[in-house]
Amino acid sequence: MNNPANSKRPANWIYRGDRVIGGSFYGHPQFESPARDPFQVYFFRSQAYLLSHHQQELTPNLFLIPFMKTTATSRIKSSSRTQPPRAGNGSPNDKSSPNGSTAKLSSRVAAWLKAPKQNLIGGKWVSAASGKVFDVFNPADGSVLTHVPDSDQQDINQAVASARKAFESGPWRQMTPSDRGKLLWRIGDSILAHADELAELESIDNGKPRAVARVADIPMAADLFHYMAGWATKIEGNTIPIGAPGAFHAFTLREPIGVVGQIIPWNFPLLMAAWKIGPALATGNCVVLKPAEQTPLSALRLGELLLEAGLPEGAVNIVTGFGETAGAALAAHDNVDKVAFTGSTEVGKLIVKAAAGNLKKVSLELGGKSPNIIFKDVADLEQAINGAANAIFFNHGQCCCAGSRLMVERDIFDEVVAGVAEQAKKIKLGAGLNDETEMGPLVSEEQLRRVTNYMSQGKQAGACYVTGGSRAGDRGYFVQPTVVKDVKPDMSIVREEIFGPVVVAEAFTKPEELIPRANQTNYGLAAGVWTRDISKAHRTAAALKAGTVWINCYNVFDPALPFGGYKQSGWGREMGHEVLELYTQTKAVVIGL
Repeated sequence: MNNPANSKRPANWIYRGDRVIGGSFYGHPQFESPARDPFQVYFFRSQAYLLSHHQQELTPNLFLIPFMKTTATSRIKSSSRTQPPRAGNGSPNDKSSPNGSTAKLSSRVAAWLKAPKQNLIGGKWVSAASGKVFDVFNPADGSVLTHVPDSDQQDINQAVASARKAFESGPWRQMTPSDRGKLLWRIGDSILAHADELAELESIDNGKPRAVARVADIPMAADLFHYMAGWATKIEGNTIPIGAPGAFHAFTLREPIGVVGQIIPWNFPLLMAAWKIGPALATGNCVVLKPAEQTPLSALRLGELLLEAGLPEGAVNIVTGFGETAGAALAAHDNVDKVAFTGSTEVGKLIVKAAAGNLKKVSLELGGKSPNIIFKDVADLEQAINGAANAIFFNHGQCCCAGSRLMVERDIFDEVVAGVAEQAKKIKLGAGLNDETEMGPLVSEEQLRRVTNYMSQGKQAGACYVTGGSRAGDRGYFVQPTVVKDVKPDMSIVREEIFGPVVVAEAFTKPEELIPRANQTNYGLAAGVWTRDISKAHRTAAALKAGTVWINCYNVFDPALPFGGYKQSGWGREMGHEVLELYTQTKAVVIGL
């Protein structure tokens, strides 16, 4: 992104290179509108500000936070394979769904969707062995976008054999760490070069606003490959002096694990593919990737970019299919050395059982029910309210680290709940391709049923719905942003991961009662703390059983920051140097002198 046109950098802004990534906004500078991009986004604290070609001032938009990642309930049990019913007449003026009119696809994406879709196996594009395909739907209206291979055990066998051959004897095996790093950098560059196209694919496949995908998902995916490119030449062992009698030279080697099966979710499809493929390739492994059946399109397009970047055949294989067929076969395959899964906790447990056959290594990034805690001494209450809204409503609440449990000190409880509810009411629902859309549909009919069922359970249990609480329109998979209060600990909406734009608000009086309640969950992925008292912030962060704690912010992510959960939120960490442990194994070598 370009700097302000006057090239002066305000001291209260934070830059990464030439891009504003944070800081506070106190003025009205003039900005230079880039010719190639339809908008610019500048990030200030917990808010993002959107500047389009047609705007003369910055306006807050809470749903364009750049460092957001999450994972979702990518299920081994699939959703319906038949086309869901479509209400409405499908015309541009159809108002049976929010923002009924939908922008047209670009000619590039439209042409790509019409071309036959195949699996990437051994550097070639091939159909499923059975010849079967299944439909991929647009969640904004239920229409069929395209068809992809309905792969099964036979296709997984072929992909695993291809990966094994590449790992044992192919050109990938002979590639130097330096060349691997250069390749990863080219992949990151290629993603950026195709950012508009990839953002459009993410929008129609997942439902998220194209603007969000363009400034968050796509740059973050590229950033991950660029970051991992640097690690390719830094996978090192140690020289170890040992005390055994005699003369010895002892050292360790860090070696790749081998063939890695990776199963990714549907909420951030391209970004999750990057999070998995990047470290696997940096450490020298070969990959069989199974994208979520709901959102396979950007993974297939990424496969094309990988080949264009010069990836040797078999190093990455991409197989589409359903969880109970392709996913289960990959997790249980005896010639796979490791499986990495991002998705729901219930499916994560099935992955562990499936992996037991050959005791393959397993890493899991699973669900969450994250507490977002606001103390009455918070320095900027408006900022905290905005942060709480972003924590739950970003990506339509389809985030494993979403701040879905809002815990507020009683003196400010009513004000905070009213403020978050007001933010929820202002959110513009619509198809992801519409420029005015701030929240798109949920990803599938199955997910719509799941979220609305939880909403019904909360009402039946006596919870008070401050705003929202039902489906929005009758076409597409839209739900209303929802704020709930007057809840009890045993309610399902308090205990279980909803994975939608639904936040439950609870008041607390004494800090000593807060921590046990915040930790009273099977999950431990993330948490938020809002306070001006630095000592209180440190004490609270230390006491929370969560893999990430954000203080006076939320959803701040970077490829250098490890991400993962405590308890039933997973095993291992994504990103940072910690992720390298998941894709390498240590060999000790002792030489008698």
